[in-house]
Amino acid sequence: MSTTLVQCASQNLTDVLRDVFNHDDSSTALVIYDLDSPLSVILTEAYRIALPKGIFVNFHETDTAEIMSQIEALKGGDFVALVQSTSFRLSAFRIRIELFKKSIKVAEHPHLGRMTQDIEVSHYVNALAYDKEYFHHTGHTLKDILNEAEGAVVHSGDEKLIYKGGFEAAKINIGDYREMKNMGGQFPIGEVFTEATELTSLNGRTNIIAFGDTNYKVNIPPHPITIIIENGQIIGTENSTEEFEAVLDMIKEEENVVWVRELGLGLNRAFSKDKHVSDMGTFERMCGLHLSLGAKHGIYAKEGMKRNSGKFHIDVMIDTNSFEIDDRVVFNGEKWLV
Repeated sequence: MSTTLVQCASQNLTDVLRDVFNHDDSSTALVIYDLDSPLSVILTEAYRIALPKGIFVNFHETDTAEIMSQIEALKGGDFVALVQSTSFRLSAFRIRIELFKKSIKVAEHPHLGRMTQDIEVSHYVNALAYDKEYFHHTGHTLKDILNEAEGAVVHSGDEKLIYKGGFEAAKINIGDYREMKNMGGQFPIGEVFTEATELTSLNGRTNIIAFGDTNYKVNIPPHPITIIIENGQIIGTENSTEEFEAVLDMIKEEENVVWVRELGLGLNRAFSKDKHVSDMGTFERMCGLHLSLGAKHGIYAKEGMKRNSGKFHIDVMIDTNSFEIDDRVVFNGEKWLV
């Protein structure tokens, strides 16, 4: 285990505990962990340094009753970290949901076992860094611009993807929970997301550089794949791969068509076209743009589409040159310009 990485992770988590969760020793901190992956080992040790008075429970070496007892003893305002090589399950007990019901702050680190290469581990640790001024300013500014926007254009190589007719109320995942019911979620963070008010208003072409495959791991094709969108649905591809076509076929088999829904604005500068990790739930925070394919979306309901009514929500990362909201360029040169 790299001492340098542990030190870096502990400093990043100390900043997160202070600047995101406002945690101090007046509240209890509980860390439920496993040691089944390089990242879970590093994060567990980092939390031990950041939380010297914390309670640490090894998920696989502790019986369910004891874990439940530790959770039941928590009070509103306490903090829990879930350091998971896969995703912890306690029969029907959904840990994060139940903790939120008790007004407990939660930092969830799932699927760490998908990221095992040394470079991925390093990228993940760096992505935990919390630049409060950058995240708050960039996140809130983009949210406000989107909420007033009438349209947008994504430039990708020679391709254009055109939004017309405005967007749904944008949501933020930037470590600012002041206006939210629950405090916490999946880390690393850094995203603003929305979708077209009318899904059929999206038309054009764009190039993607990564997608979640049928196992929800990040697939990096050898060259960008062009997706062709008409009236909010993918109607064709160019320079595609067997793996990406398998994803499209999987969606079509269940949902008949491939809707394009979420427009995600990733803010995390530790991830880029050249700095990626294998877990898509983590990599979607990449500094740049991504879309979701499939009818499922847990936040926005559309006519004929209830929340989570579809089966698929698969992220694809755009090879973005620039992004204009109305006539304002807000992204260029792999960075946000707001």
